[in-house]
Amino acid sequence: MHSSRYVYLYTLTLTTVVAVILAFLATSLKPLHEKNEALFKKKDILTAIDAEFAALKDEQVEEKFAAMKQYILDAEGNATEGEADKVDMKKEEKKAEEDRKYPLYVYNDGGKSLYVISVRGNGLWDKIWGSIALKEDFRTIAGVTFDHVGETPGLGAEIKDNSDFKKQFIGDKIYNDATDQYLVVKKGGQTDANKDYEVDAISGATVTCDGVTDMIEGGTDPYFAYFNSLNK
Repeated sequence: MHSSRYVYLYTLTLTTVVAVILAFLATSLKPLHEKNEALFKKKDILTAIDAEFAALKDEQVEEKFAAMKQYILDAEGNATEGEADKVDMKKEEKKAEEDRKYPLYVYNDGGKSLYVISVRGNGLWDKIWGSIALKEDFRTIAGVTFDHVGETPGLGAEIKDNSDFKKQFIGDKIYNDATDQYLVVKKGGQTDANKDYEVDAISGATVTCDGVTDMIEGGTDPYFAYFNSLNK
């Protein structure tokens, strides 16, 4: 009887100690985790500008990112300078559309500017998102990066892992004001009639690729409102 009681007390004490240790580790490691996440986000944004930036060392990432101008747009495309990298698209997505904020990054490359916008949407299993770098005409794509929570390896996950898929976007147009045509990702893309606005989808990943199309069309209006104001 006493033995069972001692075992119970020992187990209870051990469980408490383990819980305390895990809580301590989670708290102490949180700043490091947040720092690494912020660095990964910055590198991802820079990689949309130039795929070779993926090989940058941490200090190089910080240096290049610090040189970028950052703006925060409201839902109507009004921009203010601010820490765009602090905009959490996951949290913004939960707000009413008219209350959302959108990050914009401007990178100067030898006298020419590239504009990096952020988009977010739904894949097959969970959320997907991306950074899209646009040239000075605000329509021609200079590069892209995509990421996801849990798309299928070898299929939907290829939006992140397949460099050939991402290269297709370079030089295409993201939007045509005259025809209200957005870029689409579809099976059998790059037809002669609309080759500048089409990207060939990943085989077997139709839902994920449709999600890329939807997040481009659904998440870029505030950016175009801002870009159009610059052209006036």
